[in-house]
Amino acid sequence: MPEVVPVFLVITAVIAWLNARYLKLPSTIGVMAAALMLSALTLLLDHIGYGLPRDYAADLFSSIDFSDVLMEGMLSILLFAGALQVDLRHLAAYRWQVGTLAVFGTVAAALLVGAGLFYLLPLAGLHLPFSSCLVFGALIAPTDPISVTALLRKVGAPANLETVISGESLFNDGVGIVVFTIMTTFAAEHHAPGGSQTAMLLMREAGGGIAYGLALGAVTYQMLKSIDSYQEEVLLSVAAVLGGYSLAHVLEVSGPLAMVAAGILIGNRGRRKAMSDLTREQLDQFWELLDSMLNAVLFVLIGFEALVLPFSGTLLGAGLMAVCITLFARLLTAGLPVAVLGSRSGLPKGAWQVLTWGGLRGGISVALALALPPGAERDAIVTMTYIVVVFSVLVQGLTVEKLVRKVVSCPPPDEQRGKRGGVHG
Repeated sequence: MPEVVPVFLVITAVIAWLNARYLKLPSTIGVMAAALMLSALTLLLDHIGYGLPRDYAADLFSSIDFSDVLMEGMLSILLFAGALQVDLRHLAAYRWQVGTLAVFGTVAAALLVGAGLFYLLPLAGLHLPFSSCLVFGALIAPTDPISVTALLRKVGAPANLETVISGESLFNDGVGIVVFTIMTTFAAEHHAPGGSQTAMLLMREAGGGIAYGLALGAVTYQMLKSIDSYQEEVLLSVAAVLGGYSLAHVLEVSGPLAMVAAGILIGNRGRRKAMSDLTREQLDQFWELLDSMLNAVLFVLIGFEALVLPFSGTLLGAGLMAVCITLFARLLTAGLPVAVLGSRSGLPKGAWQVLTWGGLRGGISVALALALPPGAERDAIVTMTYIVVVFSVLVQGLTVEKLVRKVVSCPPPDEQRGKRGGVHG
C-alpha cells in the first residue's frame, strides 16, 4: 500500500496535536491513549454496521510490519538517542546495580513469568506449551527505555534512581533479545539448548555487541574529533547508528547493545573532547527531535494494533493474568532485592516500589511477539503481550509520578540539575 507512510504520518501528527491540545498527557502515553480511543471508536462503528472505517484501517495497519519497522529501523535510533543522555560517571558508580538488574534480573524474570503462565493459564481456560510460555516470558521481561526516563525526570526523581532505572532499561533490551532467541530455539526444536551453546550465544551476542559498539563509537569519536562542522558531525552520528546497526546483523552480534555502548561513548567522551559547544547543541537538538518523533510514531502504532489483534474472553482473561504474573515477577527480581538490601543498595528509600511499578513494557515486546511464526500460539502470545503493554503504559505510566512523589524523597530542582549536570553541563 504505497500511501501508508504519508497517511500514517498525518494520523500520528494529528494525534500528537490532539494530545498536546486537549489530553495534555505525557507525549508517549497521550498518543497511545488517543490511538486506542480512535481504535475503540472504529470498532464501535463496525459493530453498529459502519464497517468501512475499520476495514480501511485494518488494511492500512496490517500492511505495516510492526516487528520489522521497530527492530530493523526505529530501535537503533531510539536506543542511541537514549544512551547519548546517560552520564557515564553516574552509570559507572551504579554499574553493579544496573548490571545485576539488566542481566540476572531479566533472565530471572523471563523464567518466572514463563513458569507462572504455564501453571496458571489453565485457570483462564488457555493451555500453552511450556516452551511457548518461556518465549512470552523472554519477550515481556525487558523494560522500556523510551517512557520511563522522561517520567522520572519530569517528577524530579533522585539522580541515582534515574540512573539505575534508565541504565537497566537500555541494557536489558539486548539481554532480552538474546534470551528470546534462546527460548524460540527451544520452542522450535522442542528441547533446551545445551549449556555450552547458550554460553556461546550469550558471549557472541551480548559480549560481542558491547565490544563492537565500543569500537564503532571509538571510530566515530576519532572522526568527530578531526573536524569542526556540526552538519557533518550530525551526519556522522546518523551514519554510525544506521550503518552500524546493519553491520551488527552481518556480524551476528547484538545491535541494541552495540547502539547503547556507542551512544554512551559518544555522549560522554565525544561531548567532552570531540565537539564544540555549537556541535553539542545541534547534536542534542537533532537526536531529541528524532527521538520524540519516533516515540510518537511507535506508540500510535501500538495503539492501532488493537484493530488487527484477535480478542476473546479467554484471551482477555489470560492477558489480565499475564499482567499480574509480570508485575509479581518484577517485584521478585527487581523490587525485593533492593528492599532487602535497603541502604546498602545505594538507592533511596522507596526505590524498590518505583523499580517494581516503574518497570514499563513497550514496543520491543510487541515487536518480538509479532516476529513469531503464525499460529494459534502466536495469536495468544501477541494478544497477551498487547494487554500487558497497554496496562503498563496507561496504568503504570500514569500513576508512577504519584508513586515517586509519595515514596521517594526528591531533592530540590536546583540540586537535581547540579547532580545531573555531569559531563553534559
